[in-house]
Amino acid sequence: MNFIRYTMLIAGLAATTGLKAQQNDTLETSTEVKKKVSYHFHIYAPPKPRQGYVTAGGNGPLLSFAKVTNNGEHVRNVPRFTMFFNVGTNYNYDFSKNFGLFTGLNIKNIGLITKPNDSVKLKQRVYTLGVPLGFKVGNLRDGFFFFAGGEYDLAFNYKEKYFLHGDKKSKFNEWFSDRTDLLMPSVFAGFRFPPGFGVKAQYYLNDFFNKDYAETVNGVKTTPYKDIKANMIFVTLSYNFGGSFKCKTHDYKETKTKYRKGTKVIIEKRTEIEDK
Repeated sequence: MNFIRYTMLIAGLAATTGLKAQQNDTLETSTEVKKKVSYHFHIYAPPKPRQGYVTAGGNGPLLSFAKVTNNGEHVRNVPRFTMFFNVGTNYNYDFSKNFGLFTGLNIKNIGLITKPNDSVKLKQRVYTLGVPLGFKVGNLRDGFFFFAGGEYDLAFNYKEKYFLHGDKKSKFNEWFSDRTDLLMPSVFAGFRFPPGFGVKAQYYLNDFFNKDYAETVNGVKTTPYKDIKANMIFVTLSYNFGGSFKCKTHDYKETKTKYRKGTKVIIEKRTEIEDK
C-alpha cells in the first residue's frame, strides 16, 4: 500500500512540474513577441476661397500675326515665333471654387516680320512689361477654366533688323523708343487645362508703330510710320508651374485633392513589434 501511495505521489508531482514547465514555456513564448498598438490623428485643411495666392508663369512660346498696310496697301508679312524672353507671375484671388480674379506682371517679346518687297525684310520687335487684370470662370479647383481680361504693356526696348537679299545689313535697339507707343493696351482670352498649361490669344488695340515718330535722314525730316497701320495679335501657350513665394501659393496636387474634397481627419493605426 505504501508502494502504491508513494508511486501516486511521485506521479502527481511529475504532472504538476510538467504543467508548470509548460505554462512557463508559454509565458516565455508570449513575452518574446510584444506588440504595441497606437493611433495617430492627421488633419488636412484645404486652402479656403477668398484667399490670395501667387502663381508663377504668364506666357510661353509666342506666335505673332499682324495685319499691316502702307497707305492702304497690304504689306506682306510672315508669322513671328519666339520663345525668349517671355516670363511672368500672377496674383490670384478666388471668391469661390468657380470664380476668381487675377493680376500680375509679365515680360513679353512681341513684334512682326514684314517684306515690303522681294529684296527687303524687316524684323521689328519690342520688349514690354505688362500688367494684366482678368477673371476666371470654371472649375478652378480641378484646373479647367476659362479666363479673359485686359492688359496694359509698357514698351521699354525696341529692336530692328534690316535684311537685303537675305543678308543682314544693319540692326539697332533703343531703350524707351518713340518708334512705338509707350503704352500698349490689349485684350486677351484663353483656357487653362490640368496640370497648369493653357492657350491664350491676345489682341493689341493700338497700332504697333507710333505714327507721330519723326527722324532726320540726310538732313530731311521724315515720318516713316505715318501711313503704316499694323494691328497685331499673338497666340501663346500660357503656363502655371505653381509658386515659391511666401504669399499663399497654389499647388495643383493640393488643389485637386485637399481643396476639392474638403477638410478631412485621417486616423492612422500603427502596430509596432518589440523583441525581448
